Amino acid sequence: MNEKLFIKLRMFRYTLARSGFGVLAFRRAYVLTRFAHSAPKNEYRPIKKVMVANRGEIAIRVFRACTELGIRTVAVYSEQDTGQMHRQKADEAYLIGKGLPPVAAYLHIPDIIKVAKDNGVDAIHPGYGFLSERAEFAQACSDAGVMFVGPSPETVRKMGDKVEARSLAINAGVPVVPGTDAPISSLQEAQAFAQTYGFPIIFKAAYGGGGRGMRVVREYEELEENYQRAYSEALTAFGNGALFVEKFIEKPRHIEVQILGDKYGNVIHLYERDCSIQRRHQKVVEIAPAFQLDPHLRDRLHADAVNLARQVGYENAGTVEFLVDKHGKHYFIEVNSRLQVEHTVTEEITDVDLVHAQIHVCEGRSLPELGLKQDKIRVNGCAIQCRVTTEDPSRGFQPDTGRIEVFRSGEGMGIRLDSASAFQGAVISPHYDSLLVKVIASGKDLNTAASKMSRALAEFRVRGVKTNIPFLQNVLSNHQFLHSTVDTQFIDENQELFNLKPTQNRAQKLLHYLGHVMVNGPTTPIPVKAKPSSTDPVVPPVTMGDPPVGFRDVLLRDGPEGFAKAVRAHKGLLLMDTTFRDAHQSLLATRVRTHDLKMISPFVSHNFSNLFSLENWGGKLPGRHVTINSFCEVAKENGMDIFRVFDSLNYLPNMVLGMEAAGAAGGVVEAAISYTGDVSDPMRQKYSLEYYVKLADELVKAGTHILSIKDMAGLLKPEASKLLISALRDRFPDVPIHVHTHDTAGAGVAAMLACAEAGADVVDVAVDSMAGMTSQPSMGAMVACTKGTKLDTGIALEKVFDYSEYWEVARGLYAPFDCTATMKSGNADVYENEIPGGQYTNLHFQAHSMGLGNKFKEVKKAYAEANKLLGDLIKVTPSSKIVGDLAQFMVQNNLTRAEVEERADELSFPLSVVEFLQGYVGIPHGGFPEPFRSKVLKSLPRIDGRPGASLPPMDFKSLEEGLRATHGDDITPEDVMSAAMYPKVFQEFKEFTANFGPVDCLSTRLFLDGPKIAEEFEVELERGKILHIKALALGDLNKAGQREVFFELNGQLRSVLVKDTVAMKEMKFHPKAQKSIRGQVGAPMPGKVLEVKVKVGSKVEKGQPLCVLSAMKMETVVNSPMAGTIKAIHVTPDASLEGDDLILEIEE
Repeated sequence: MNEKLFIKLRMFRYTLARSGFGVLAFRRAYVLTRFAHSAPKNEYRPIKKVMVANRGEIAIRVFRACTELGIRTVAVYSEQDTGQMHRQKADEAYLIGKGLPPVAAYLHIPDIIKVAKDNGVDAIHPGYGFLSERAEFAQACSDAGVMFVGPSPETVRKMGDKVEARSLAINAGVPVVPGTDAPISSLQEAQAFAQTYGFPIIFKAAYGGGGRGMRVVREYEELEENYQRAYSEALTAFGNGALFVEKFIEKPRHIEVQILGDKYGNVIHLYERDCSIQRRHQKVVEIAPAFQLDPHLRDRLHADAVNLARQVGYENAGTVEFLVDKHGKHYFIEVNSRLQVEHTVTEEITDVDLVHAQIHVCEGRSLPELGLKQDKIRVNGCAIQCRVTTEDPSRGFQPDTGRIEVFRSGEGMGIRLDSASAFQGAVISPHYDSLLVKVIASGKDLNTAASKMSRALAEFRVRGVKTNIPFLQNVLSNHQFLHSTVDTQFIDENQELFNLKPTQNRAQKLLHYLGHVMVNGPTTPIPVKAKPSSTDPVVPPVTMGDPPVGFRDVLLRDGPEGFAKAVRAHKGLLLMDTTFRDAHQSLLATRVRTHDLKMISPFVSHNFSNLFSLENWGGKLPGRHVTINSFCEVAKENGMDIFRVFDSLNYLPNMVLGMEAAGAAGGVVEAAISYTGDVSDPMRQKYSLEYYVKLADELVKAGTHILSIKDMAGLLKPEASKLLISALRDRFPDVPIHVHTHDTAGAGVAAMLACAEAGADVVDVAVDSMAGMTSQPSMGAMVACTKGTKLDTGIALEKVFDYSEYWEVARGLYAPFDCTATMKSGNADVYENEIPGGQYTNLHFQAHSMGLGNKFKEVKKAYAEANKLLGDLIKVTPSSKIVGDLAQFMVQNNLTRAEVEERADELSFPLSVVEFLQGYVGIPHGGFPEPFRSKVLKSLPRIDGRPGASLPPMDFKSLEEGLRATHGDDITPEDVMSAAMYPKVFQEFKEFTANFGPVDCLSTRLFLDGPKIAEEFEVELERGKILHIKALALGDLNKAGQREVFFELNGQLRSVLVKDTVAMKEMKFHPKAQKSIRGQVGAPMPGKVLEVKVKVGSKVEKGQPLCVLSAMKMETVVNSPMAGTIKAIHVTPDASLEGDDLILEIEE
C-alpha cells in the first residue's frame, strides 16, 4: 500500500472513530477502498442500506449477512406481522399494505418502493416467494434508482415465465419435458394437451414456484377441479394465475444446481442439491450434494445449468432445476431466479456465503474478485436441511396455527438454525407459510449428517402447535433414505413414515390442567362447598425388602382349589379390606384417586399380609358372553385373583355365566348371594332362609370355590347372621364362607362377629377412619374384639392405627365429597327402606344438591314404596338404581304408591324402570309385578330368559381397529376392554388425558383445587424426572374468552391460555363440529373459506367437494364424508375458521 493511501486510511479511521462508527464500518470502508483500485472498470455502487421485501426467516438471514458486511438494514411488515421477529431484527422497520390482506401487503409494489425511497435504501433483497420472481418488481426497483439484489428485470422475466425459460433451455440444448409452449388461458387448452400426451399431466404456475399452483392430474374427471385450484393458488400466491401444463414424469429425482453469475459474464455452479423428498410438491428435506448420483450425470447437470445461465447473461444467485428419471435421463423444469429456501446446504458444503455473494455482485464486484472461481469451489462433506413446519403429518400435513407455548431448539456441533417465529409466545397465523425453523446438519457424509440431524430434532420441544418433527425423525431413520436413493414418491410409497411416535408433552399438559382448575375450578362436580385439606397424608415407615408371604402365595402355588382349602383350614377369622374400593365408594362418592391408593400400598403389603384380600375393583358387566370372558382374562393378567360374581336379582343364569368366565380365566370364583329382607323375621317369607340355602346349593353345584353373602344395604342383624351362616355352614362344611355388609345402621361389627361365630371364614371390614356409616364395619374393632379368642385375626392393632391415621388425613383431601358434609350419622331406618350403603350416600348428596335436604326422609320413604311397586327387589347395582330412579320420580311428581299404580298406563316412567320391566336386567325372584308391568309396557317388547343371550358377540378386533384410528396405535388390551364395557367413559378418559396429561402425578389437593398464586411445588413424572413449578399469576379475560395463566417451570417462564367457561357462555363463538354426531363436517384446519360448492337441500355423494379452504397459501377441498342431503350451512365465503369449526351438516 502506498504511503499516501495509508495516511488517508488512518485519517479516515480516526474520523470514523470520532463520529461513532464501529470496527465493521471501518473494515468495510477499507475493503471498498482497496477494491476500488483493483476491480475491473465497470459500474460500482457500494451498498450502505438494504431493505428486505419479505418476512420471516429469509428476512433475518439477509439482515445477518448485511450486518456482517456493515450494511444498515430495513424491514417491512404487514399489519398482521407487527409482532414478528424480522421486524425487530432490522435497524429500521416500516408498515406496508395498510388495510390489505396479509399476503397482498407483501405484494404491494408501490408501498415497498415508497418506503425504500423515503428512507434512503440503496438495494432491495426480495428473499424467496412473494415478489422475488416478479419482473415488474425488479423493474420498479430499477426505475426508482434502487438496486435489486438479483438478476436483471429482463432475466427475471425470462426465467420467471416458465414457458420462455423452457424455450431458452431448448435453444441451449438442454433436454426438457414435453409441455405447452406458452401459458394456457383456458381449461379447453389443458384438455387438448391431455388428449395429445395422455395422463398424468401437471399444472404449474407460470410466475412462481414453491409448489403453489402445482397440481398433478391422473384422470380426466379430475382435470377441471385441479385446473381451478391451481389457477386460484397461483393467483393468490403470485398475483398471476397463468399456468402451463406438461407431461408428468413418474417417480423422478428432483435435482437442482446452484448457480452464481456476475455482471461480467462469469458463471459458476456450486454443485447440486437433492430435493426429492417432497409432499404436495413442496420440499421437506434437502441434501447437498446429491447422494449416489452418477458422476457423468452430475457433470452434465452442472454443464447444462451453467450453459443456460450464460446464454441469458445470468447474474446473481439462481437455481436450475431438473428431473432425473429412473433411466438416468435429466429434464430441465425451471430456473428459480432467486435465493432458494434450501440455499443453506450449499453454503455448508462449499463454505460460500451466498447472500454475501449476492450483495457483492449487486454492487458490481466480479466473481474472481470474490475468490469464486470454478476450480476453487470444493465440496466438503454432506449437509441436510429439514424444514420444520407447523403442520400435522397425521392429518395430511394440514397446517396448524396457534400460540407457541414452549420452544426449545436442538443445537450443538454441526447444527445450524435459521428461523424467525420459533420462540415461546410466537403466534403462528394461517396467513403465511407454515415454515417454523430450518435445521441444517453437516457432517463428513450423509449418515453422519443424518445422525446429527436426528439428535438435534430429538432435542426440540415445541408445544402449542403441531409440527412435522416426528415425521422428519422417521425419514431420517428410514433405511432407503440412509443407504439408497429416493425419488419424489418417497413419502407416498413409505406409509410407515406416518407411524408417528406421539410426543409426551407431559409438563405443558399438566400446566394446562392446573391453569384450567385455577380459572374454572375442579374438573369434577363438587357437591358441597368444602375445600380440600391443605395437609397431605404421610405414609408410615415401610420395612425394606420383600413383603411377607400371604394368601396370594398360596393361590399362586396351589391354584384356586388349593387356595379355598387353605382358607377353610385357617384358624382364626380372615378379613377382607374394602378401603381400596367399597369404603371410599360409600363414604367419598368413589372420588378417591389411584395416586393416594398407590401411596399407602407398600405399607399395606408389608404389614397386612395375613389379610384374606384387598377389594380393588367393582362394577357391572354387560351380558355378552365374549365380553365377560375377555374381561376376566384381562383382569386376571393384571393381578386380579378373586372374582366375586353376583347378580342384582340373584338371577342364576347370569351368575353362572360370570362364574364360568372367572374360572376359565384361572381366577378364584366367589359366587355371591345378594341379601335382602330378614331371615330372622318369620313374617317376611319372600326371601326366606330356605330361599338362600336353595340358591347356595345351585351355586356350589355350578363350581364356586367360595360362597359369599353380599349384604349391600347392611340388613344383616346378629340373629339373622347366626341363622343364615349356621345353615350354610351345616349344608356346606367344606366350602369357605365370606360375608360382606355395610354399617349404615351401626350394627355391622355385631353382625360380623355373629357371622364369624356361626362359621364364616371371612368378613369384610374397612380401616377405622374409612369405616362406619354407609361403609363397612371397623377393622380395628374387629381386630380388637377377636384378639385372644379362637377368631383372632393375627393383625397387629398398632399397624391398624398407623394405617387409619394415613386415611384420616387423606380423607380430608376429599372433603367436598365426604358424606359427613350432609350426613352426620348412620340410621337404623335402613332396615325399613333397605337402601344400599353407597346409594344411601349418593341419594343424600342428590337431595341436598337439589334443595331437598329437608325432604330426605320423604325420599327414603318413597324408596321403600318404589321397592314394593316393583315387587320387592333385591337392591344391588343396577336394581338399586332402578328403585332409586322410581323413588325420585315419585317425589318430584308428588306421587303416592297408589297413584302410580292407578296411573301406570299414562305416566312417563324413567327409562331404567321401563327397561327393567321389559326384562333387560333379568327375571326377579317371584316374577314381575302385575298388572303394573303390563300397564307400563303396553305394547313394548319383552325379553324372556337371560338378557345378554340375545346380544351379538362383541367384535374386539373391529373395536381395536376403531380405537387405533381414533386414538393412535398406543392402544392396550385394557383400553379395548374398557371401551367395550364403558365406551362413553373411555372416550371421555382418552380426551381428558390427551388434553391434560399424567394428572395422576399431581397431589390430590392440586388436582382438585389447583395451586395458589406464588405457591411452589414439585411433581415427579417418573423416577429421576421432577418438575419444579411455581404458580405466578392469572391474566385478564381476552377477546377470545381466555385467560393467560403464568407459571415458572424448572426456572423458566411458561404460560398457558385457558378458556374461561363461565365467560364463554356469555360470548358468541362459531360452533364446533362434534365428532360423535354423524353428518357434522368441521374445518380440517384453520383458514379462510374461498368457495362453498353446495346449498341447503343439495343432494351430495360421499367424497363430493363441499367447500374450498385456503390456509398458508395452500388450498384444500373439503369433501363429503357421507351421502345425504345438506341440512344446514354455517359458513360463507371469506369467513375465517379455526380447526374443527362447523362448516355444514348433512342428514342421511
